[in-house]
This record gives sequence, structure tokens and C-alpha cells, in this order.
Amino acid sequence: MGAIASVAALFLAAVLGASAVHKIVDRGRLAQATSGLLRLPQVVAMPVTMAAAATETAAALALLFPASRPVGALLAALLWSLYAAALFAARRRGDAAIDCGCDFGKPRRGIGLFVIGRAIALAAGALVLLISPAEGGGFDIQSILAALAFVALLFAAGEIAHLPATSRSAAR
Repeated sequence: MGAIASVAALFLAAVLGASAVHKIVDRGRLAQATSGLLRLPQVVAMPVTMAAAATETAAALALLFPASRPVGALLAALLWSLYAAALFAARRRGDAAIDCGCDFGKPRRGIGLFVIGRAIALAAGALVLLISPAEGGGFDIQSILAALAFVALLFAAGEIAHLPATSRSAAR
């Protein structure tokens, strides 16, 4: 279980780190997305977005060390659960057409089931990591490469999920 936990910890840390960097680099867009998702004034949305980025950074760093891994996993699970709840609530109240800021590339309109499911799956992965035994102290090259491969697969799945329906049709 040690190798799997190492890969999972690195994978989740990489996703959290990329998300934090995304919030810092594209502050304006992400604050606007936070404002739309949570129905907050823009003035309040920016500090909330930066607090989320700081929490993601703290969770990512905590996941890298076995002693703090449970804290990082708990923070990550809470964050992704909150994201999933906010996305679900926005979709349910009819705000599904807004840019949720969930993607790193160009802004996309719409909160699809994929982004909600992705947040739930990431939260579940963090919970599994939380209950797994914290073993070992370091990461080997295979764990690092496996984690990066999973990050690439996650990003690719996001791109595939956003393809127009006509592009997916084999009949056209």
C-alpha cells in the first residue's frame, strides 16, 4: 500500500498545487468565478479565492510528508467537497452556464456533471489517502512519474469532457 499511497499523495499534491497556481496567475477570472459560484460581491470573492489558493498550497505541501499527510488529505477532502457542493448548488439553482473556473485553459461556459464528479472523485481519493497508513519517507522516480501520468490523464479527461457533442459522434 506504501507505493500506492505515495503515488496518490503526489498526484493529489500536484493537482492542488496546479489549482493554487491557477488561482494566483488568473486571479481576476477566478475571483469572478468564485463570485458567480458563491454569489459573493467581487470585493469579497478575491480574498475568498486567495484563501482557497493558500489552503490548496498548504494541503499540497502537507501531502508531501508522511507525518503531515493526514492533515493534507483532510484539507484536500474538505476543499474538494466544498467545491463539489458549490458547483452542484450553482447548477441546481440555474447558474450552470457560468464559467466555474474549473479548467486551466480557455474559459469554458457551463458546469457539467464532469466537473462536479471530478471534485467528488478527488475528495474521495483524499479520504482514501486519509485512512491509509502513512508509510515511508520519500518518493522514488517511479512514484513521481506515475503521479504525473495521472495528472496528465485527469487534464486529458477534462478536455475530452468539454468536446462538443458533434465531435464525439462516430456517425458524423
